Amino acid sequence: MNRIKQLFENRNNRKLLSIYFTAGYPHLDDTLQLAKILEDSGVDFLEIGFPYSDPVADGPIIQYSSEEALKNGMSLAYLFSQLKELRKHIKIPVLLMGYVNPMLQYGVEHFCQSCAEVGVDGIIVPDMPMYEYEELYQETFKKYGISNIFLITPQTAVERIRKIDDLSTGFIYMVSSYATTGKNLTVSEETTAYFKRTKGLNLKNPLVVGFGIADHASFEHALQYADAAIVGSAFVRLLSQSDYLQQIPSFIEGIKGDVVV
Repeated sequence: MNRIKQLFENRNNRKLLSIYFTAGYPHLDDTLQLAKILEDSGVDFLEIGFPYSDPVADGPIIQYSSEEALKNGMSLAYLFSQLKELRKHIKIPVLLMGYVNPMLQYGVEHFCQSCAEVGVDGIIVPDMPMYEYEELYQETFKKYGISNIFLITPQTAVERIRKIDDLSTGFIYMVSSYATTGKNLTVSEETTAYFKRTKGLNLKNPLVVGFGIADHASFEHALQYADAAIVGSAFVRLLSQSDYLQQIPSFIEGIKGDVVV
């Protein structure tokens, strides 16, 4: 069974935390070291970003990390070479997150095969159209056992959400607002209504909230309506500190806190 499905099926009502970071930032060869520290600090699954020159869904913090990673020499080929050692060190699920253009340039089948070979469990590609995935790539993803994670927003129609639920094999990424990454989660009536509305659909797949989760309060609020939450920009911001490796355990502890389940 895919590690993502195992995680959610065996979580015993634990509320789960995912961390996003950009491969190649702040240093080219940080990838496995960061993954190991994050797992040891209690993170439940990881999202490793593969950088792209035009990250339109990302705010300035992750955009900057992508620019720096590309300057450092990060590429998909280099990332997969790093991840050859992944499963010698990391047990938790790992997803790659990025944009469709680098994946197409690498070759979709080659990409899925490389993911399977190194032990990557799924991918998140926000700008890959659903119909293209269904018509062109779904069978390739199934062949290699790779989960494709779709995003929904407050504007996503119920019919489309249910279609995404049918196509999904991991979880559904519930974007907290129609904005780029890095904006703090606004606990508004509108956001809460969106969370409640989506939870009320009783979907087959777990719901994972992302965009704007930056501290224990926003993590706890999201987990009233979802099975997990993702911290991205707040963690990438931490990586700009000179002692970022030493700060990671306390950062994770501060996010997770004592969440009531």
